[in-house]
Amino acid sequence: QVQLVESGGGLVQAGGSLRLSCADSGRTLSNYKVGWFRQAPGKEREFVAVINFSGSNTYYGASVKGRFTISRDNAKNTVALQMNSLKPEDTAVYYCAVGQSSSTRANDYEYWGQGTQVTVSS
Repeated sequence: QVQLVESGGGLVQAGGSLRLSCADSGRTLSNYKVGWFRQAPGKEREFVAVINFSGSNTYYGASVKGRFTISRDNAKNTVALQMNSLKPEDTAVYYCAVGQSSSTRANDYEYWGQGTQVTVSS
């Protein structure tokens, strides 16, 4: 069975960095497109980044482009989200998700993790 688990969240000051990881104990992530989304209280789930099967093609949401980097480590069956120059508005629960389509829409993804909290202080 598929089990997606996000890790690496925490509390960081503005301008700092965090590295999130998405691991799957039931599936091989190289067989899926993997996306990162985030959701703050009272707000809609927002697209952050997506990576294709080979890892050679990536796409980012406008609010994080140039600051965040998504990458694969197929040997460890994980996908990372490196977050630099963090801002208070980046505060949210971050989710990884897998699917077969190239999409920025949350509804197009098939499997979701439980999420990890990222809090950026002023």
